[in-house]
This record gives sequence, structure tokens and C-alpha cells, in this order.
Amino acid sequence: MDRRSIIKQAGLAGVLAAGVAPAVHAQATIRWRLASSFPKSLDTIYGGAEVFAKKVSELSGGKFTISVHAAGELMPAFGVVDGVQNATVECAHTAPYYFFGKDETFALGCAIPFGLNSRQMTAWMFEGNGLKLMREFYKNYNIINFPAGNTGAQMGGWYRKEIKSVKDMKGLKFRVGGFAGRVIERMGGVPQNIPGGEIYQALEKGTIDAAEWVGPYDDQKLGFNKVAPYYYYPGWWEGGPQLDVFVNTKAYESLSPENKAIVEAAAGMAHIDMQAKYDAKNPTALKQLVGAKTKVLPFPKDVMDLAFKESMAVYDELNAKNPNWKKVYEDFSAFRRDQNLWFRFTEMRFDQFMQSQKL
Repeated sequence: MDRRSIIKQAGLAGVLAAGVAPAVHAQATIRWRLASSFPKSLDTIYGGAEVFAKKVSELSGGKFTISVHAAGELMPAFGVVDGVQNATVECAHTAPYYFFGKDETFALGCAIPFGLNSRQMTAWMFEGNGLKLMREFYKNYNIINFPAGNTGAQMGGWYRKEIKSVKDMKGLKFRVGGFAGRVIERMGGVPQNIPGGEIYQALEKGTIDAAEWVGPYDDQKLGFNKVAPYYYYPGWWEGGPQLDVFVNTKAYESLSPENKAIVEAAAGMAHIDMQAKYDAKNPTALKQLVGAKTKVLPFPKDVMDLAFKESMAVYDELNAKNPNWKKVYEDFSAFRRDQNLWFRFTEMRFDQFMQSQKL
């Protein structure tokens, strides 16, 4: 009796009992490389890619693995979009607004001045049209994106000299992430786009006058308080910046439905994990910074007012000249309007009351 006849007549249980096993084709192992835009020293923002890669491996039983490479290992921090687009690597973890020089629309997938907070950004992505619209845009770059982290509202950065009014912004050489530089420039500042791992040296040497990164936990690790005593808030350009995993479209389409679902689920885990870490770690770091004589100050009202005015002017100009931006921003701004209406009655009032209490 041949092998096929045995299987047909006895069934699987009988085959196994008889010691005759049918041929089994093992699922091929998948190995990807991920290029991060961040240094390894930052366990929060760089760590988002590690959380993503670990979860992919766990969910696939080790059959789908992704090696994570810090900025500069495979390519520069700001070279990861080109790397994914050209299939030099299968995926990257980055802040989309770093690439606004290619098209300002990239910034809408991350953060823009006076945009959405982290909860609103997640709502726009998953329940609004955000993910749909950004994916349509990223097709132009051979990329599919997955939200994979948010820092929450950021601080306004470290300054070597005090900012008492708008006048102190004139000529200020300021390291600021992404799209906000357009607004800083209109306010009289000189924006600098410098990767996280290079900021301290530039600030220490006086190459720049001020720098922002994220918030107390990361900023303390990077040592900014040692070279700039004034720490301002809020980071009006980053109310809820989203990090993304960018995946090369061809690499993604080659995956099985199961592995596509694993990528989506792992990115979702990284998305939640990152802000949880920042929210848990920032309070202790802020207290330690204050204890080390850091001067924590709010931006003067005239600085905030001018920043808002110039931001809206930039958006009006872009609506007139960049159709990609206009299509996404129209939806983004309508969503922001409704979210602010809702939060005015709930989150804002609750937060204002709670912050005024001594608990």
C-alpha cells in the first residue's frame, strides 16, 4: 500500500499511530532589519522599536524576527525614509515630521504647532480619517505606516538665556524638531534640525542657543540641564507627536495575512507602551531636574500668541500651494475643531481642577 492510500484510508490519527507521517512544509523564517532615527541611550523613544520587534517575534513564535539598528548604524537618522522607500531596509521607526522637507504633509502624520494632543491624534488616526489619508500620501514613497508610539505633550526646550519676550527669540539658534522650524523662523529665530544624539555637543559648544527634545526623562539622560539652565514649557509645536513604523510596501505585501496582522498588533503595543513609559518616568525626572537648580518657566504670553498667529499663517500658505497638505489638513483641522470643543467640557476642566489641588 502506498503512502497516499494509507493517509486516505486511515486518516491522520491512524497514520500517526502507524508511524507514517505526511510531509509537513515548515513556514519559512522571515528576517527584517529596522533602521531607527534615535540613539540607543534613549530607552523610551528608541525602545519603541525594540518593543515592536520583540512583540513580532513573540507573536510569530520566533519565525518572524526584526533586528533593530540605532541611528547611524545602517544609515543616518534622517535617511530612514529613503532607506525604506528604496528597500535598503524593510522598515524604520521614526518621527514623520523629520521629513517635512520632502513634503510638509509628513508633519501631519506626527505633529504640527498647535495641533492635536496624543489622545486626539490616536482618535484621528484610528477612528477618523487620519490613517487612511496618511497611507494614501505615503504610497508616493513606497511606504505603509503603522502608528507606533507617542510621547505625549512635550516641553518647550532648554535655553542658555532667559526668554522674557518675543524680542528674545530674534536671532535665537534653536534646535527644534521638524516642521516647527518654519514657525520659529517667522518669529525671528534660526531653526536647526539636529539628530538627538548630536544636540548636547552643539548646545555645550554654543553652536546653538537652545534645544528641545522631548521631556524631563529623556532630557535628563541627554544632560541638557548641564549646559542650559532655563527649561520652558509647553512645547506648543508638539502637543501629541506620533512615532511611526514605516514599512516598505513590497516587503509588507509579501507577508502572509497572519504576519501582516502580527505587524499591526505589535505596532499597536509599541504605540501604547511608549506614552505609558513617558507618563510614568517624567514626573520623577522633573523633580530631580528642579532639585539640580533647573529653572522651569512658562513661555511668555506674547511668545505663545505670536507662535499661534504665525502657525496659522503658515497653514494658510500651504493650503494654497501644496495640494497634498490641503487634502489632509482640511480633515485634520475639522477633527481638531470638534475635539477641542469636546475636551473643553471634559479633560480641560477636570485637569485644571486637579492641578490646582494639593494631593
